[in-house]
Amino acid sequence: MKHKRKIKIPVFQVDAFTDEPFKGNPAAVCILPHRFKDRILQAIAAEMNLSETAFLFPLENKPLKKNKIFSLRWFTPTVEVPLCGHATLATAAVLFYQIDVLTSEVNFTTKSGKLTARKDKKGIILDFPVYEPVPIKPPINILKALQIHRFKKALYENRMKVILIHLFDAKDVRNLVPNYDVMKSINKNKGFLGVIVTARGQRPYDFISRFFAPWAGINEDPVTGVAHTILAPYWSKILGKDEMQCYQASLRGGELIVRLLINKRVNLIGKAVIVLKGELSV
Repeated sequence: MKHKRKIKIPVFQVDAFTDEPFKGNPAAVCILPHRFKDRILQAIAAEMNLSETAFLFPLENKPLKKNKIFSLRWFTPTVEVPLCGHATLATAAVLFYQIDVLTSEVNFTTKSGKLTARKDKKGIILDFPVYEPVPIKPPINILKALQIHRFKKALYENRMKVILIHLFDAKDVRNLVPNYDVMKSINKNKGFLGVIVTARGQRPYDFISRFFAPWAGINEDPVTGVAHTILAPYWSKILGKDEMQCYQASLRGGELIVRLLINKRVNLIGKAVIVLKGELSV
């Protein structure tokens, strides 16, 4: 019997938005030797079984270390997503700290446009678009599933399809115990793919948050960069600050700095730790 020749794909697991192993948000990063069909990428992401797997493909015909421009896509175990902060941070960490690219800034072409990552003494600085939510009346079944009985304000961001719920106190955010089975039973075609809950933080944090997306195969995301592209403009207006320190109060926990820019962009600044490297046989 003849066996098909298998392709080796370098793969890394990276804990993002933390400087400690086994904290923050884990992501897989795969460096592709060529483009694969979507069904293969989705199967790999399901095999990795992390909240996100990033697929990186160099766009310049040069040795990998000399590349500055890459294609980047992100898959959960069940779907492709248009934007992912922690997996982008993880990808940049692999390029800067493992591949040792000969540049301090790399560019990614993505379904959300051009993104950049820059190496800095504070960590890695991601340049992302800002998404500004608008007030809504939140779906009552979502509030019940999250077991939220009172809140200050609710908003919705249409492009990312995310609901934001502002609670009265940080302890209300930390103490939430969502019913994920009920959340999953709610029709995802109603126009939302995730829910952020947030409140003012305690020093040194300006605000804290949690993020739930069971419709994308992620009950609770440990640390969510995309959520902070929505949280940054929201809290900036409340606090009157352009730079804020944030904490995502998941079980693993993670922290980052957000810096609102004047051109409808936001810097997400965080650290990452590479905890595993190997090869996939496809």
